[in-house]
Amino acid sequence: MYFFHWNSIGGRWITQIAADFLQVGLFVVQNIYPPFFILLVLLICAGLFFIIRAFLRYVTKPLSDVEQSLGMLLIDNSEEIRLPEELTAITQRLNAMKQTLERRKLEAQSAEQRKNELVVYLAHDIRTPLTSVIGYLSLLEEVENMPLEQRKKYTHIALDKSYRLEKMINEFFEITRYNLQQIQIEKMDIDLYYMLVQLTDELLPILSSHGNTAVLHADEELMIYGDSEKLGRVFTNVLKNAAAYSFPNTEIHIIAQKSEDTVTITFQNTGDTIPPEKCATIFEKFYRLDEARTSDTGGAGLGLAIAKEIIILHGGSITVESHEHLTSFVITLPLNHTAS
Repeated sequence: MYFFHWNSIGGRWITQIAADFLQVGLFVVQNIYPPFFILLVLLICAGLFFIIRAFLRYVTKPLSDVEQSLGMLLIDNSEEIRLPEELTAITQRLNAMKQTLERRKLEAQSAEQRKNELVVYLAHDIRTPLTSVIGYLSLLEEVENMPLEQRKKYTHIALDKSYRLEKMINEFFEITRYNLQQIQIEKMDIDLYYMLVQLTDELLPILSSHGNTAVLHADEELMIYGDSEKLGRVFTNVLKNAAAYSFPNTEIHIIAQKSEDTVTITFQNTGDTIPPEKCATIFEKFYRLDEARTSDTGGAGLGLAIAKEIIILHGGSITVESHEHLTSFVITLPLNHTAS
């Protein structure tokens, strides 16, 4: 089959005739019809102008849309960025960036609010014991002939308030460390039974002052894997909380049970029933069951918040249930060594 090529003899002949004809045409137009030639040039220039203009508009329109969309990233609204269909990939990226920026903005606002709350609660909680300390020390200084027994009593109260003040300040420093994510978990095999026995012995003075006793239910060979110091702090906070809110002369049961891949430690005490709405917020920072925050049942309301942070870092969970004067704090921890 024969194909026609411009490089063939016929193709070169046609090209030569077209070139000659064009030269003749241009010569005729330039020399015989000059006005027509000028008009032709102007029409060609105008055509090229509109073609180039349309082309540039076609090219720059998407760029203009993208520029406007970038401006929308800074606008505080939930409206999605919309671009032409051919820019779908860019649209998705921009909307993802917008969502990320909005989320980070909310996180920054939340962090700022928590910082402000920290200052407010710190001022409020420190002022009460500090005022008491100043008041009692002022009395001791002003009343020279105060009876010895009364002087001892006021000194004891001032010292007790000072210890409470120190405890709250330590709690605030502790939660600041956790917020800054400076906590380090060093895991090892832990004899859980021995740890809980040691815990009840250490807190015996606190339990006895309320007439409470701790009863341990656990297998003597029960082991867990975690940070002994941090978990000891958790168990101490939970048991102290149980003692603070228990009815006098009641038992606090500590129940440790092992399942297939977890161990559950339950601290169960008898006291006032915690309403469901308070159970949902009891692990929040600065939360206190005594909302007036004037009693001696606790510190700044950070103990359980710290406990939750530690348990989460161990890959576990901590919850609270309260029904008919029976309150249970349930801690669940993984048994495997790979849990983080």
